[in-house]
Amino acid sequence: MGIKMAQMARQMDRFYEFDREPVSPEKLKGGSLFASVFAGEHVAATEFVIGAFFVLHGLGAKELLFGLIIGNLLAVLSWTFLCAPIAASTRLTLYWYLRKIAGPGVMIIYNLANAFLYCILAGAMISVSATAVGLAFKMKVPALNDIWPSNWLWVIVCLSLGLLFTFLAILGFEKLSRFASVASPWIFLVFIAGALVSLPKLGIKADFSHFWEIATTRIWNGLPVSGQEKFGFWHVMFFAWFCNLAMHVGLSDMALFRYAKKWTYGFYSAFGMYTGHFLAWICSGIMVAAIGRKMHPGLMAFEALGLAGAAAVMLAGWTTANPTLYRAGLALQTVTGWPRWKITLIAGAATSILSCFPLFFMKLLEYVAIYGLILMPIGGIVLAEHWLFPWLKLKRYQAEEKEKLFNWKVAFVWMASLIFAFLLPLHLYFKWLPAYFFTIILYVLLNLSSREKS
Repeated sequence: MGIKMAQMARQMDRFYEFDREPVSPEKLKGGSLFASVFAGEHVAATEFVIGAFFVLHGLGAKELLFGLIIGNLLAVLSWTFLCAPIAASTRLTLYWYLRKIAGPGVMIIYNLANAFLYCILAGAMISVSATAVGLAFKMKVPALNDIWPSNWLWVIVCLSLGLLFTFLAILGFEKLSRFASVASPWIFLVFIAGALVSLPKLGIKADFSHFWEIATTRIWNGLPVSGQEKFGFWHVMFFAWFCNLAMHVGLSDMALFRYAKKWTYGFYSAFGMYTGHFLAWICSGIMVAAIGRKMHPGLMAFEALGLAGAAAVMLAGWTTANPTLYRAGLALQTVTGWPRWKITLIAGAATSILSCFPLFFMKLLEYVAIYGLILMPIGGIVLAEHWLFPWLKLKRYQAEEKEKLFNWKVAFVWMASLIFAFLLPLHLYFKWLPAYFFTIILYVLLNLSSREKS
């Protein structure tokens, strides 16, 4: 038995993903893979939740449309001009590039925080899939304000799905790309078909007469449901921009773009933003309005398309949770030194447990804002060191050069930026942008003494 387990471990170790060194040229990927990854990850379970929450928060139709158009454009530009160029230049994950800048001590703290936050996000997506699978067992889904698991069947379904999702995450980048390329087109069609089928239930005829009138009175009517904050244009624009803040401005997607042949592959993020964070959010808003504004993704899709809709919700959670677990595994691998497959298995087990708590699923919008805000300062620090330091003739990679375990300047700026952000008298959604500029300016000022003499 021990020999078989050792053989299995050696086989799993072959899933090597350039965890600690630059990606070699022969392993670079073409643009189609990035298009499928972004489409698969962003036409996903989160879209069933976020689009529905926009309705529950009382957005108006015009506010929604213009907010999504502008906010998603800003997100695409952030991936293209902030994240992808650094990834294509270094061919490293953020975690190992940060080690050169901040030292192993700061890197360990960041990676632990990063992995934990990713596990919570992946857990929320497993919860979304559970709402669909549970329909087969007539399972009671937690209510909008529930924090703890409401029944044992919910726990069993969440744990089972979590373990299933974990095994696919272990397979790595290329396997994820292939899966996403197969699943995402079908899931996207389910969003479109589900919305179209739901329109007659709202009183919209086949010729789309009175569509705008009904959309503004029965779907995005500007009236939030009880207990939900009223949203407007600025809320949705900033949310569309920052809902993936840790990935683009925070530079976590260096893990993906280190495989890109060109930095301009950042534009492929539009395949996720305008199919998922535009059309899919709109479609899920229509579907939630058709079931009486109840936060139940599985029921939304099932009422529209039956078993095909429920299956799409389950797979949508899968395509979101898998790349998130992949990132968590990379983060923890750099801390432990264990093979990525082993640490991903551990992260997946933790994620499965977290998925049982509906708090993270029902408070997804707030969680996404806080999670991005916590990780964002590291992206500002890395950007400053990579692009601004050479221009200002400041020494780069001092932690690596001086073999520092802990770069106190990085740690201080990170903590100071978070304190600055949370003390700002602004809505949670608006805090990150001034905090980002604060991070860059403070980090540069603290390093002016390292200016190289000409």
